[in-house]
Amino acid sequence: QVQLVESGGGLVQAGGSLTLSCAASGRTISSYVMGWFRQAPGKEREFVAPVGWSGLQTYYAGSVKGRFTTARDNAKNTVYLQMNSLKPEDTAVYYCAAPERPGFEANRVRDTETYKYWGQGTQVTVSS
Repeated sequence: QVQLVESGGGLVQAGGSLTLSCAASGRTISSYVMGWFRQAPGKEREFVAPVGWSGLQTYYAGSVKGRFTTARDNAKNTVYLQMNSLKPEDTAVYYCAAPERPGFEANRVRDTETYKYWGQGTQVTVSS
């Protein structure tokens, strides 16, 4: 079992920055490809960005490329989502997710079905 707890959300003006954290417990996630997702009111959950090897950068959502970056701190068993140049359309609940096993086909990184463990989410609100 993996427990994930997101933090770092809040209210920020357009153009501002936030860094979200996702702390894992129950299992070491250093070798896991992780995913960041978000869900806006009335919309389906959508993939935002992967946390993994550099080759996965191509899978960033087009709407966040060049503005969002992921990272991990293995010593803290934590992954991060650095969000810059925030826009009102980035407003959503942000979730991190972990698969059951460390590896999977890269082309599945965007699929919610790939991930078994989810955090409770953290709200990000961007005002215009």
